[in-house]
Amino acid sequence: MAKVLDEASSRAVAEAVRYYRELGIYDLYRRDVPADAAWLQAIAREELAVPVNEVVAAPTEPVDAPTDPAILAAVLADKPTALKVIREDIGDCQRCRLGATRTNLVFGVGDPQARIMFVGEGPGADEDAQGEPFVGRAGQLLNKMINAMGLRREQVYIANVVKCRPPQNRTPERDECDTCGGFLMRQLSVVRPQVVVALGATAAKYLLGTSDSMANLRGRVYEFHPVLPHAAPERDAEFTTSLVVTYHPAYLLRDPRQKKEAWADLQLVMKHLGMPLPARGAGASPEA
Repeated sequence: MAKVLDEASSRAVAEAVRYYRELGIYDLYRRDVPADAAWLQAIAREELAVPVNEVVAAPTEPVDAPTDPAILAAVLADKPTALKVIREDIGDCQRCRLGATRTNLVFGVGDPQARIMFVGEGPGADEDAQGEPFVGRAGQLLNKMINAMGLRREQVYIANVVKCRPPQNRTPERDECDTCGGFLMRQLSVVRPQVVVALGATAAKYLLGTSDSMANLRGRVYEFHPVLPHAAPERDAEFTTSLVVTYHPAYLLRDPRQKKEAWADLQLVMKHLGMPLPARGAGASPEA
């Protein structure tokens, strides 16, 4: 026999439906919960008291999903599964115009437990072809930048604001960033890096909610609070992290003179995390 949800859970389900409607998703289906996904089991432990093909009426006022420490703790204990669920939620995305022109959706790659998360603006041609962020010439330079910090690519997490390549590698439009940004915020909330490195002006301005210049944005450590969708299981109103702005590797390829400045930004990250800095003159700065 189906169980009746309590009032708070019913309102949370209604808010989730409203959120997905805003994203253009109208057909919702129940699916089996993986045995190893403890946090999904926690969410699914109650059975909906309505047939699955019926629409749940949304509340008249927006409602935050109720905070459940047990669900949040389970999410953080099983980050690979949580990231997989976010990717499944994106699906074969057609929420904005970029979905019509991409080859592959580019989600993210790296260590779900990473201390540092690099965020670019969007995939390029090589990334679109391979379905992985930063694999072209800019990605090769990013790898060298990561290596110069004493790390490997596999030890950080890498993602973009938008998951689909803009045509002709143009800058993503604001509405495209807004449409995709909620998924990035969910990735941030799962990985929970100690420092986010915003690569380039588009990522920096979107994450910080500013239109300021790169010259003014660089050179400091910001306190950053990811703004999560109301229905996100990873929602944690208390989560904050640090953010540092630097140049996008593609820009450094066009203007190698700025590599010294970018290396100074990465050293700021290292100092903030208490990582050992290379000895003066040791030549650890990334090369073209």
